[in-house]
Amino acid sequence: MKITTGLNPYGLTWYLGLQGAGTPRHNPNGVGLGGFIRLTQELGGKAIELWDGWLRDKSDAELASLRQRLDDLGWKRVISSGLQQGDMDMLIRVARALDARFIRVALTPILCGDRAAAGQRWHELVRSVHEKLEAAVPKLEAADVVLLIENHQDFTSRELVGLCEEYGPHVRIVFDMANTFPVAESPLDFTRVIAPYVRHCHVKDYRVHFEPDGFRLVRCPSGDGCVPHKEMFDILAKHNDEMVACIEIGALEARHVKLYTPEWWHGYAPKEAEALAACLLAAHKNRFAEGDDWRTPWERNADHELIEYELGQYRKSAANLKALGLM
Repeated sequence: MKITTGLNPYGLTWYLGLQGAGTPRHNPNGVGLGGFIRLTQELGGKAIELWDGWLRDKSDAELASLRQRLDDLGWKRVISSGLQQGDMDMLIRVARALDARFIRVALTPILCGDRAAAGQRWHELVRSVHEKLEAAVPKLEAADVVLLIENHQDFTSRELVGLCEEYGPHVRIVFDMANTFPVAESPLDFTRVIAPYVRHCHVKDYRVHFEPDGFRLVRCPSGDGCVPHKEMFDILAKHNDEMVACIEIGALEARHVKLYTPEWWHGYAPKEAEALAACLLAAHKNRFAEGDDWRTPWERNADHELIEYELGQYRKSAANLKALGLM
């Protein structure tokens, strides 16, 4: 399988000026889209994921100029947004203007697999996902654009496959390779289920800190944590001749998955013990020792460390993936 690898912006939110935007705690000197393109060049990327907030107000001429720049670089490109708040007409317009075949969306704002915390709102969100996908598909078909739905710590592997099968070939999956743990699935099990439907990957990783009520997922360079990227790409290769992949580092806030509590399981189908055991076993690789400080600089209020922290993790990720032959 040919893998074309580049960068995703969401692990660079402080450096880019996205973290805390509009609040007192933000980086007023964020480098924005221009700086993101320069970093992708520096790290040798050949693909780029573009946040829709950078694009929605651009004129046709500005979009044409950006497309020419990306064409000159020879980069694959993916437009990134969310299904609940994104404007599908705008996203399709931007995708066509930039010659981007894929639009990536998170389906809901639920994190940490915590459907129970959302209460009745979880069921309302699921209904909304179906309504929005049904409305989007005719537009996607007319534009010949594919909507990529992400496993964004909310839906299980089989639920994502169900959405793809229900809404057809213009709805496929962007695979966040570290987001299997928040829904209590092991990376390899999740990959085996969704592999035929994956068209784009977020090459992300986590180190785990175990807690009395579950575990925390803490960002780290891709290749330094518990995600077996090489083995996952080997599975994907059985179903795909080529793949676009983007390095993504996790959020500046660790994700607390409280799956040792009965409440957390509300809203999930019953799970076999062997499958849960596979998830927990995978999470032990490169885990934090008891008593280690797992907090990021953001969580320690050490904002002065954040730029080097984010850039260092992306640079280490690129080096790790190059060593694995994945970039």
